[in-house]
Amino acid sequence: MNWSNRVTILRILLVPAFIAAVMYYRLNVALGIFIVACITDALDGYLARKRNEKTDIGAILDPIADKLLLVSAFISFSMVSGLPSYIKMPLYVPIVIISRDALILGGAVVIFLIKGDLKVKPSVSGKITTFFQMITVIALLLRFVYSSWLWNITVVLTIISGIDYLRMGAGQINEKH
Repeated sequence: MNWSNRVTILRILLVPAFIAAVMYYRLNVALGIFIVACITDALDGYLARKRNEKTDIGAILDPIADKLLLVSAFISFSMVSGLPSYIKMPLYVPIVIISRDALILGGAVVIFLIKGDLKVKPSVSGKITTFFQMITVIALLLRFVYSSWLWNITVVLTIISGIDYLRMGAGQINEKH
């Protein structure tokens, strides 16, 4: 167990605390937890590269940790009662985000079953989408009045990156060995 994987596991362990903070409307606490989680996201990648600690388990755990945190945040902000209307997210936002992630996961399984191999590579649109998802969550935690603008931009970017991943997956299926 190397340090980059430990940092990733810490991010996974922060998810229940984050959800509890949002559910109990302790948005300042949730913001602190979310910022720590974002820092661990950057730190685990840095450690893996700098210390040459890239592992197969790390390549699996890192995106799982990201998805757990972000999906939990979007579900929480659409389900928690008592939030001001300008940060009470409509259900279509987490539905789009979860659907894209399910599509990516399902596509990865299909590619692996067909090809026996899977090349996992984040796309530029995927990285931009993740950035906007994180910014949207931070805006909600800061009670930003115009959060709806951000979550709608995030939805559009999520759809675009989903299409991009579909294109990349189709390319992997169609490529010759």
